[in-house]
Amino acid sequence: MNAHAPTLRRDAFNRLVLTDADGREHAGVVAVRAFPIGAPEEGISLLDVDGHELAWIERLADCPAPQRELIAAALQQREFMPVLRRLKSVSSFATPSTWQVDTDRGSTSFVLKGEEDIRRLSADLLIVNDAHGVQYLIRDLGAMDRASRKLLDRFL
Repeated sequence: MNAHAPTLRRDAFNRLVLTDADGREHAGVVAVRAFPIGAPEEGISLLDVDGHELAWIERLADCPAPQRELIAAALQQREFMPVLRRLKSVSSFATPSTWQVDTDRGSTSFVLKGEEDIRRLSADLLIVNDAHGVQYLIRDLGAMDRASRKLLDRFL
């Protein structure tokens, strides 16, 4: 978004409102990343309540600070993917098993239904889906402590 681009604000109901170049207001705008893992700061779409694209943002960093902060907050509200930092224990090496973990949002436990719920996106990038559909991201498998990698290897 540039100087001639639509503007964003929050309304009294805390909804994101986009005012387009024609001055029309669109309330309830949703920000969606095109590439949430591979390029989270690039390719962001602003959608209306019906899912139609109202604006495309090539790079979040190119937006003016107030708009960038609104978009970042909207993305954070919409997305929930804790980063898995450490595996403390697993109840069993057979699935389903309960995992005790540390994430960037604190300690938690979840149930892994099956090995197929661990998806390798690259050599060091994995997504683990729990029994409730919550996705946990492992950004750098090699950076995890040895005990965590050893536990994880039993399921890969």
